[in-house]
Amino acid sequence: MITASVPKVDLSKFPRRALLEGPTPIQHLPRLSAHLGGVNVFVKREDLNGLGGGGNKLRKLEFLIGEALAVGADTIITVGARQSNHARLTAAAAARVGLKCELVLTRAVPRFDADYLDNGNILLDDLFAARVHDLPGSANSLQFAEERANELRAQGRNVYVCPLGGSSAIGCLGYADCAAEIMAQSSAADLSFDRIVVPNGSSGMHAGLVAGFVALGLDPSFVTGFTVYGNAEQAYSITLDKANQTARLIDPNLRVNGNAISINEGQLGPGYGIPTDSMRAAVRLLASTEGLLLDPVYSGKAFAGLVESATSRKYLAGQNILFVMTGGLPGLFAYRSEF
Repeated sequence: MITASVPKVDLSKFPRRALLEGPTPIQHLPRLSAHLGGVNVFVKREDLNGLGGGGNKLRKLEFLIGEALAVGADTIITVGARQSNHARLTAAAAARVGLKCELVLTRAVPRFDADYLDNGNILLDDLFAARVHDLPGSANSLQFAEERANELRAQGRNVYVCPLGGSSAIGCLGYADCAAEIMAQSSAADLSFDRIVVPNGSSGMHAGLVAGFVALGLDPSFVTGFTVYGNAEQAYSITLDKANQTARLIDPNLRVNGNAISINEGQLGPGYGIPTDSMRAAVRLLASTEGLLLDPVYSGKAFAGLVESATSRKYLAGQNILFVMTGGLPGLFAYRSEF
């Protein structure tokens, strides 16, 4: 549980380019809370960031773009699935700061309808003037990105390659900073959270929050990640490794223990990007009770986990649960046929 003190995480030594307008609000959801039997549900509105349609990846990109500019890059390349939110926001951030952008996108999700292939994030990638490399699902996208970067370097370009989800240790610093932001907001509101719930895809947001809470001297095990990409064992291993890498960037003496990482795979379903009935129900529930929209790949599945935890009484009436609402709204339009 979050305590009252509000120490800071000093990230001043890292290059950073501001992409957010300021702290994102924490909002209470009274109608949903009543529907869930009195569990007090709050949302951290990462979807309200203005640039590029908003979303949590902008926190990582503040540090990734900052590092790219610091090394004199003129081009940024990143990787993801065809409807990647991270790719869309990388393209938007690149447009904001004047970098050329190339996206290496794989058809990792077995969907072939026109909405998925050409609407949603992929439409916005084009509007942000990114060059898209369309690869089959079996392709090694990062290898392709590195080879493409070398081609451009041979032409005299300075290229920065950004990993899946922006989830390098540098990118994860964005969510270490967010941990301090949550602390400051909870202290100002005289509020404490019994649980923080996040989607866990490329693991960067979860790892960054854990590293941030460790740097703040808090037990981070109250953060629960619902994996939407790999199974629990895979997600646990990746999250712990990235949390430790990030913590050591902040302070070489920091360590993240294995019991700090809580992963639940109960909402993964058949796999990444594949809809589930519980996801559809969760998206409709939040929309119909609070007028808020979740994406179908990340937040929709994680929020379904929150709902299941409340209805099964893993979360109890009177407890305060904070859900990190990651954005990804354009993905809804790519999944139109599922609703």
